[in-house]
Amino acid sequence: QVQLVESGGGLAQPGGSLRLSCAASGFAFESYAMSWARQAPGKGLEWVSGIYSDGRDTYYADSVKGRFTISRDNAKKTLYLQMNSLKPEDTALYYCAKSRPDLSAYANLDEYDYWGQGTQVTVTS
Repeated sequence: QVQLVESGGGLAQPGGSLRLSCAASGFAFESYAMSWARQAPGKGLEWVSGIYSDGRDTYYADSVKGRFTISRDNAKKTLYLQMNSLKPEDTALYYCAKSRPDLSAYANLDEYDYWGQGTQVTVTS
């Protein structure tokens, strides 16, 4: 069955960095677009970044553009999110998600059919 397991979250200071990973199994990882989304305390789920199946195209929410970098290693079936220049408002539970076939809009959370359990990122001084 499809499994997505995030790791790499933790505590960081403002201006610091963290690298999240998402290990995928149970499906042809190299054939699907993937995304990261996050949910801050008391807020709804927010799409953060997406990447095409072969990694050549990447997309970002305005709130993270220039600070976060999404990447993937299809041989290792792993998705990454490098987060730099972290801000307190980046504090959230971060999820990776597998897209449905024929994804048309990365930011539309309904276009994802499997989600991981999440990894907590807390940015505080």
